[in-house]
Amino acid sequence: QVQVVESGGGLVQPGDSLRLSCAHSGKYTMAWFRQAPGKEREFVAAINRSGRKYHYADPVKGRFRISRDDRKNMVYLQMNSLKSEDTAVYYCAASNRWDTSSTIGDYNYWGRGTQVTVSP
Repeated sequence: QVQVVESGGGLVQPGDSLRLSCAHSGKYTMAWFRQAPGKEREFVAAINRSGRKYHYADPVKGRFRISRDDRKNMVYLQMNSLKSEDTAVYYCAASNRWDTSSTIGDYNYWGRGTQVTVSP
């Protein structure tokens, strides 16, 4: 059974940094999505199976970085210069696709999410 488990969320101030971690149980294309209160779940970042291709949503480009360590079956989301609008539940997702995708339906396995709150 594929497991996807997020960790690392918390309460931070605007401008701070935070790193989310995601433990998974296989070789997948991985992504982070987020869902703010009252809003649809949205794509944040993805990394393909080889780790050589990345894809970021426009609101996080230049501030967030996705990476993977396949020796540990981990994926990370380094979030810098956090803003209040980054407040959301962040979900890690795994896909059987080879390439990255920003489409929710392309991801087969999901974690339960970790809360990130950015507030003064």
